[in-house]
Amino acid sequence: MTVTGADGVTVLAAGCLLWRPAPGGGIELALVHRPKWDDWSHPKGKLKRGESARRAAVREVREETGMECRLGAELPTACYLVDGRPKQVRYWAARATGGVFTPNREVDRVVWLPPVEARGRLTVGQDRELVASLLGTLAGGA
Repeated sequence: MTVTGADGVTVLAAGCLLWRPAPGGGIELALVHRPKWDDWSHPKGKLKRGESARRAAVREVREETGMECRLGAELPTACYLVDGRPKQVRYWAARATGGVFTPNREVDRVVWLPPVEARGRLTVGQDRELVASLLGTLAGGA
């Protein structure tokens, strides 16, 4: 689904459902807390001019979580309005490959949670739905 504003402009963004193997088995997901919105979400952000969505997704993970990652399967695209402007966010499954989080102006906290707890912590329903898509993708071997 594509959302287009009255001016024909849609804000394009990209992000990841960042995951890593959990110490006792299963996986953990990284969620970011954005103090500006006081919400918990998946790392994501706007594309820069001329930047591909894949490149933006990896850059946003690095900027918001301090983690490097390896992109996997593409997940469903989220379309919604922000302050009356349409926004389209492409998401990927991404395995964390290393890094260290440093709080910054945009993201002040990162937590790693099992999928069920992550779903409960996420602020927006669409973000919760993406967790199910990620789990289905990982179960399929992607």
